[in-house]
Amino acid sequence: MQATVCAPVEAQANPQQSESWPFTVTRHTPTIGAEIGDIDLRDPLDDATYLALRRALLKYKVLFFRDQDITPAQHVAIARRFGELEVHPTFPHHPDHPELVVLGRNDAKRGRENLYHSDVSWREIPSMGSMLRCVTCPEVGGDTLWINMVAAYEGLPDDVKTRIADLTATHDFLPLFGIAVPQDQHAEMKKHFPPVTHPVVRTHPETGEKILYVNEAFTTHLANYGHKTAEQYRVGFDFKLAEMELLQRLFRQAQVPEYQVRLKWRPNTIAFWDNRSCQHYAIQDYYPAVRHMMRATVIGDRPV
Repeated sequence: MQATVCAPVEAQANPQQSESWPFTVTRHTPTIGAEIGDIDLRDPLDDATYLALRRALLKYKVLFFRDQDITPAQHVAIARRFGELEVHPTFPHHPDHPELVVLGRNDAKRGRENLYHSDVSWREIPSMGSMLRCVTCPEVGGDTLWINMVAAYEGLPDDVKTRIADLTATHDFLPLFGIAVPQDQHAEMKKHFPPVTHPVVRTHPETGEKILYVNEAFTTHLANYGHKTAEQYRVGFDFKLAEMELLQRLFRQAQVPEYQVRLKWRPNTIAFWDNRSCQHYAIQDYYPAVRHMMRATVIGDRPV
C-alpha cells in the first residue's frame, strides 16, 4: 500500500484562518465536532466545496452530515474525493464496492468495538480519514464518541511531554482481530500484517499539530522505552512496570470528556473524521437492536 498525497498545496488548510464556508457550520463542543448543513452529498463536490470541507475537517476534526440519503456508489465517490480508498482485510465488504465496509450488529451478533482506537493504526500507513454512514440504527443507544487527540496531547503535563517526546510504540493487528480467527491462522495473519512502530507523538502532515498517537485497541507496548528514558529500577525488570504505567496514563487521556464529542445517530447521518488526529469509541449499549453502518476509509500517510 502506497501513501497518498493528502491534498494539493491550496488545500493545506490553516485551522486559524478566517472562517468562510459555502455551507453552514454548527459546532458541537468547544473542542471537537461540527455539523455541516446546506449541502447535498449526492452531488459531486466542486473544487471550492471540497477544499472548504477539507479545511473544516482539519479545524473541527470530525464533521457530521444529517439526512444524506446517498447510494453506496455515491458514498465511495465522495470519500474518494479525499484520496485513495483502502480495502479492509477482515471486515465484510459491499458486494459491488470492496472499498465500502459493511458493519452490522443485531440480536445474533453483539458488538465488541467498545475500545478507544484510531482505525488501522496497525498499518505501516494508517488511514487519513473515515466516512461512516448510518443505514439502520436503534431508537436509542449506539452512539459514537470522537476524541481530539491534539487536545489530549496538549493536556499532558510538561514533564510527561518530555518523557514521551522521542518514544515509539508498537501497534499490532493480531491481539484484537485475532479473537475472531482460529488460532492456527494467527501465524499467517501476522505474516501479512506484522506489528508496526509509530511515534508516540506524531505531527499532523497538514496542520503541524502534535498528536498523541497511542490507543488501547492496537498499541501493545512502548518499543524503545528502555533506550530513550533514564528510568531507574530496583531489581529485575521494574522499568517494565514503569513503561506500562506510562502507557496506561496515555491511554486514559482519550477518556477525558472535555476532549470528546458524542453523536446520536439517525438513518442517513454521516460522520467524517480525521483519523490522524482523532480516536473514537462505538458505544455497545444497544444489544439486541439492529445497527447497520457502511464505512469508506481514505488511505493516509506514514506517521512522523
